[in-house]
Amino acid sequence: MNNVILDLGFAQITYYSILILLGVFLGGILVIREANKFKINKDFIANLIFWLVIIGVVGARAYYVAFNWDYYQVNVTEIFKVWEGGLAIHGGIVFAFIFLIIYTFKYKVNLARITDILVVGLILGQAIGRWGNFFNQEAYGQMVSRDFLVNLHLPTFIIEGMNIYGNYYHPTFLYESIWCFLGFIALLIVRRYRYLKIGQLTGAYLIWYSIGRFFIEGLRLDSLMLGDYRVAQLVSVGLLLIGVILVVERGKGSRFENLYLEKEQANEVKF
Repeated sequence: MNNVILDLGFAQITYYSILILLGVFLGGILVIREANKFKINKDFIANLIFWLVIIGVVGARAYYVAFNWDYYQVNVTEIFKVWEGGLAIHGGIVFAFIFLIIYTFKYKVNLARITDILVVGLILGQAIGRWGNFFNQEAYGQMVSRDFLVNLHLPTFIIEGMNIYGNYYHPTFLYESIWCFLGFIALLIVRRYRYLKIGQLTGAYLIWYSIGRFFIEGLRLDSLMLGDYRVAQLVSVGLLLIGVILVVERGKGSRFENLYLEKEQANEVKF
């Protein structure tokens, strides 16, 4: 499969890059629109998105390289070729969250409210970005028959895209993309719940994504490993527990306190 949209000679524009940028763009629009509902400073949000994207990409790449160091220590120049794939979303989330803690502390902003605003755009971006893996023919699963893929009623271009070196594989990129898109719809619905507390939407995101990623990761052939364990599954378990704690702990107290939809509470966000 050709991943290149346009070859300029000195540079190539790939489907992978375009889809990552599309996910960032559409996710960013959602974040800005939600922040505007709470009259959160536009410059604050714009700067936040700008730095989160940069640090998220750097973190995702650093995380991937760290778990493949045996290869990259003898192929150092390959580290910078992010357009060829090799971005681990968990690394991006961890690095971006660390930055977010520092950023919100500096401006005395309610961290949980900001993460609630971010997660809906984030999971949409993940759903779109996974298609970049398809065009790179990466993040696929165990070998299957062509009939298996046909019986899933997949379009022909996906079936043939999963024909890699003469064998067919689970389109795990597609499984995760669909899971994330369903999560996007679910979070949009949850976000409208009258008694949703600040921080619970973030917990819901962590629960939803972690459950799907744990099981989908079990099908993949290219998992990052820590000994005999898949790193993404270990991280998913940790994030799932954090999500449950957030939902439960934030739900304590009066059902009328610390509500996400109470726009006057945005006054707590100080600049």
